[in-house]
Amino acid sequence: MIIEKLMTRRVVSVSMDEKLSRLREIFESTRFHHILVVERGRLKGVISDRDLLKTLSPYLDTAAETAHDAATLNHRAHQIMSRTPITIGPEADVHDAISLFNAHTISCLPVVRDDEVVGILTWRDILKALEARRQKMHPPAP
Repeated sequence: MIIEKLMTRRVVSVSMDEKLSRLREIFESTRFHHILVVERGRLKGVISDRDLLKTLSPYLDTAAETAHDAATLNHRAHQIMSRTPITIGPEADVHDAISLFNAHTISCLPVVRDDEVVGILTWRDILKALEARRQKMHPPAP
């Protein structure tokens, strides 16, 4: 299986100076768990929903919220992004992706062709493809 057939083509990206308040809105309104940080068409970093949760104050939107807590929403994407994203090409084999996931303890791989982001691959995409293949080869009994 090649990556191009498994990847999600629709990606969400932001600039390096995007406020964390906007990232929070994106994560809350989509089912995505990763946002790519792009500048001048080039991938600069990755932010997971977990990265954002670790950064924001747990007191946001509660009675205990302080001005300092609210100020965390004004931080910028470049302050919390992973700066050296591991990437993969769309022509790569799924086994290459699995090796990268295992070697780097990451949960997504931006898919890049000629320095341009063309998609994103998560371990869930791989599991879904494996399950679909199994269902095709061994359909459930009626």
